Amino acid sequence: MRTRLKLLATAFLAAASIHSYASAETVLRLDEVAVGEIDPAKASDYADSILMFNLYDTLVQPKPGQSGFDPMLAKSWETDGTTYTFKLADGVKFQSGNVTTAEDVVFSFDRMKALGQGLSYLFGNVQKVEAVDATTVKFILDKPFAPFLSTLTRLPIIDKKTVMANLGDGNGEMKDWGQAYLSTHAAGTGAYKVVSHNPQEETVMAKNADYFLKVPAKAPDTVRLRYSLEAATVRTLISQGEHDISSQWLPPEVMKSLASEGAQLLTERGVSEFYIKLNTAKPPFDDPECRLAVTYAFDYESGIKMVAVTDAVAQGSPATGALPVGMLGSLPADQAIKRDLDKAKQHLAKCKYKPEDMNVEISWIGEVPIEERFALLMQANFSEIGIKSEVKKVPWALFTEQVTKPENTPSISQVFVNTMTGDPDSLVYSMYHSSAAGTWMSPEHLKDADVDALLDKGRAAPDTERAKIYEDLNKRLKDIAPSIFAQDQISVFVASKRVSAPALSDPSKAYTLSGFGFSFRLMEINE
Repeated sequence: MRTRLKLLATAFLAAASIHSYASAETVLRLDEVAVGEIDPAKASDYADSILMFNLYDTLVQPKPGQSGFDPMLAKSWETDGTTYTFKLADGVKFQSGNVTTAEDVVFSFDRMKALGQGLSYLFGNVQKVEAVDATTVKFILDKPFAPFLSTLTRLPIIDKKTVMANLGDGNGEMKDWGQAYLSTHAAGTGAYKVVSHNPQEETVMAKNADYFLKVPAKAPDTVRLRYSLEAATVRTLISQGEHDISSQWLPPEVMKSLASEGAQLLTERGVSEFYIKLNTAKPPFDDPECRLAVTYAFDYESGIKMVAVTDAVAQGSPATGALPVGMLGSLPADQAIKRDLDKAKQHLAKCKYKPEDMNVEISWIGEVPIEERFALLMQANFSEIGIKSEVKKVPWALFTEQVTKPENTPSISQVFVNTMTGDPDSLVYSMYHSSAAGTWMSPEHLKDADVDALLDKGRAAPDTERAKIYEDLNKRLKDIAPSIFAQDQISVFVASKRVSAPALSDPSKAYTLSGFGFSFRLMEINE
């Protein structure tokens, strides 16, 4: 009897072990800066992008390792220059089970425009979107707009039926447009579903088994995206094997330490740049000669050294102008901007303000500690040509409020700006066109007719002419120096060895769309 019971117990434990192994799930753990916004019409930051590319899909998606776009929710499209007609892929379902239709595309666009938040500004030239039939949707533009396809990577398609069934309090027929519901739920077709969401702490997502493009078996089953972890916390968690991918904001020395312990370094490049913004609307930087003086005084080489992680990997590389090297219209790498104190002094001598009368405010964003180091570097650099300065720490929320008015904007600001769509227009238009002044991307408050003309021309020109236009724009911006083009940003992420992320480690599989490499369906977890 005892033998039989022992055999039964052994069999039970073996079965339990098999069941446990079969049901074991893989979990990817990563972090980013708060807040995590999951409402598609409000998303704009890096964390938001990661969420959007996993919870929702768009009509087109960027090609890996090259420019251009592949079908996604749209299987084909055609255009005459001002009208784009898309045929939807057959039978794609939202996570609710509802089939995607042209009406969902129209609703997604109308909702984004009605709320007027996030990246809605990208669609200012779209007059109307209409459903031709259940699987055909037409975008009508007010004039030719060359980057239009790229902007569609920032129009996540929403399940209209689900949102309409969950309208919250508000005025009019659409009430709150589902804002309350979409602040905690997703209504997309994406490869991952929301399990729970706290925008300040953590978003938990689970693999969508019914995803129309299929999710590979080795892709993580569950993803835990945490927000605003301290660098020391991330360092400890990765060392202890309890965290998988850091944000790009870890100090270089922390990254270096973790790499020396065996962690891998993932990178995203060619999609963003570090800009030191000069307020052109008030003294002393309303004078271009004074702006040119500080651009030549800045120590670019030391800036690169400050963000070096290892001998082979750094968080920045030499910039050649307003566009990251490799982007359409960028200047070649051998034209890297360099320090020249003699030229700095020559331009300062032509400035209508005397250096002894200057005391410029150099601000840095409190949530991005590396900027303090650049502020102190600038302070030392400028003192070499006789310009006094004061370094000030500014919280992000206060900074975005200050820059709405030129008189409140710091003399010098620092921001990292991504190409929201991978096209140069989405990077430089929002920074340098006079109509775009007063946002966190445009604290220069620049008003230059030549810059405006080139930016407008770049939007309307055929693809064969656009590279030359943006090269000319680059040269004009270097001549009038509204910004110090400090360095092309290389986003570096520390990752555990259990993670494989080809889009962040293999240039032939990388994307020109910022954050798209964090599509979790493209990653693997190796236990």
